[in-house]
Amino acid sequence: MGRVPEQRQGGEHGGKAPGAILFMCGLNTIRSPMAEAIARYMLPQGTYIASAGVRAGERNPFVDVVLDEMGLSLGRRQPQTMEELEDDFFDVIITLSPEAHHAALELTRANAVDVIYWPTMDPSATDGTREQVLTAYREVRDYLLGLIESRLVEHRGSL
Repeated sequence: MGRVPEQRQGGEHGGKAPGAILFMCGLNTIRSPMAEAIARYMLPQGTYIASAGVRAGERNPFVDVVLDEMGLSLGRRQPQTMEELEDDFFDVIITLSPEAHHAALELTRANAVDVIYWPTMDPSATDGTREQVLTAYREVRDYLLGLIESRLVEHRGSL
């Protein structure tokens, strides 16, 4: 737990993995940037990976802490909305909250893109000590890591 599996290099997906992935959430402050950072590390270098929110949000320091525990970082990246994305062509949009899922489904009216829902707990609703809050963030990080590893890296079954 809390350790990033060995990074895979390009060419191991047999051309079946998506080439452009968007992780989408309500605010792009916790779940989607966490998924983006993990996927950037685990997926082949040529895979385009981004994340965005339905609404603008503020960067969450707990995300930085739990990613740093794995040796990952968001760098200078700040939360962004769909409108702020430089590119809007994705093979798949992976939504992590109901609000994002509904917004992504609206995008399919004008774009041929697959939308997949990975319901993910919002750790910001956790009360308690700093350690209890960090534990909730770690659970989300590890949950996303498991999904990315099993559904995108190993690409077995459906996304």
